[in-house]
Amino acid sequence: MNITIRDHQGIQVLCIHEKHLDAGNVDIFRQEVSEKLQGLTQVVFDLSELEFVDSSGLGAFLSCMRTLAGRGGQLCLCSVTAPVRTLFELVQMHRILPIYNSQEESVNSFRDTGREPQG
Repeated sequence: MNITIRDHQGIQVLCIHEKHLDAGNVDIFRQEVSEKLQGLTQVVFDLSELEFVDSSGLGAFLSCMRTLAGRGGQLCLCSVTAPVRTLFELVQMHRILPIYNSQEESVNSFRDTGREPQG
């Protein structure tokens, strides 16, 4: 699983460099993301390369959100491809996980809520 992390104005942006997140690779995704989330509270997932997500992938994103919320943090998504966004809207996950058009918008959303970046 190819996931990179970088600091963007104090917010950690995890870029998922995979085309699919499904039952075939979700366990590896969970393990790698769990390691990368250690100590973080404000995270953006950049999904610009992800073309397909199944229910196990959706569950993995919810798990990440709960982990961060448990430490007072937040998770949002950005650059979501059309097929993945359609799925998120179909199952109403866009109401739970905020989706932004770009990394810049997502990073600014943390500042707009009055929360200072940590990481």
